[in-house]
Amino acid sequence: MNVSLEAAVEANVHKGLTKGKLAKRIFFIIFGAILMGVGIEEFLVPNKILDGGIVGISIILSHMSGWKLGWFIFILNIPFFYIGYKQIGKTFALSTLLGIAVLSATTLLLHDVPVFTEDLLLATVFGGIVLGFGVGMVIRYGGSLDGTEILAILVNKKLPFSVGEIIMFFNVFIFATAGFVFGWDRAMYSILAYFIAFKTIDVVISGLDESKSAWIISDQHKVIGEAILARLGRGVTYLNGEGAYTGDDKKVIFCVITRLEEAKLKSIVEEIDQSAFLAVADIAEVRGGRFKKKAIH
Repeated sequence: MNVSLEAAVEANVHKGLTKGKLAKRIFFIIFGAILMGVGIEEFLVPNKILDGGIVGISIILSHMSGWKLGWFIFILNIPFFYIGYKQIGKTFALSTLLGIAVLSATTLLLHDVPVFTEDLLLATVFGGIVLGFGVGMVIRYGGSLDGTEILAILVNKKLPFSVGEIIMFFNVFIFATAGFVFGWDRAMYSILAYFIAFKTIDVVISGLDESKSAWIISDQHKVIGEAILARLGRGVTYLNGEGAYTGDDKKVIFCVITRLEEAKLKSIVEEIDQSAFLAVADIAEVRGGRFKKKAIH
């Protein structure tokens, strides 16, 4: 399962890491890798459903050769331990090595364990959720379980494609191969499982209560700002702006809200000034300041 390395790098700040935090990181990387192993061996692989990335290649090679999946996962990821060490750092490489080793061991141990379900739809949905939860947990605590994106970053330097496009091409090739090896219905189930896992990873990394930034331009900026303070309990910042067409000075309201508060914010703005400009965007992370939750009324 290939996912963005940005979250792993962000979680990979290790200076001043206490023994408690180190133990917590190790625990969740191990737990996440075990969950991914369960998702693969107890839901996906027995039903001939693939994941993307190096794991997807490993599943195909395991099926064609008869070797156990865990050995392929570990062997194919070995080059990426070194690349990860050079590109990102020692802590990331060691965290990845730990995660891959636990994932490989888990798939080996679960190889002969009876599957949870043989229903293809249930296996696809729950396999994707369990796998995504495990991968997201490992990424959140500074590791990785697939070397595909590291490879994409290196190839990106020599080709006119983005990292995301390279990964997409890579996975299209894997799922197309799955169509020839396992059948096209299994390839389509594999794409569905991959999509479910990808969305689950986002939830685990960002959390259910994700943050959003809001930019508001209105002649009633003071009234809107005070209403946001009073009714949402959120701090606001007034920025100076200038209209490019009119040249008029404008006040821009900036604030950070949660996903659940977006509808309330829109209601406040529309109630005060229906002609106000409002732009809302997702935020990956919020730190510092006075981003505190207060009662909505």
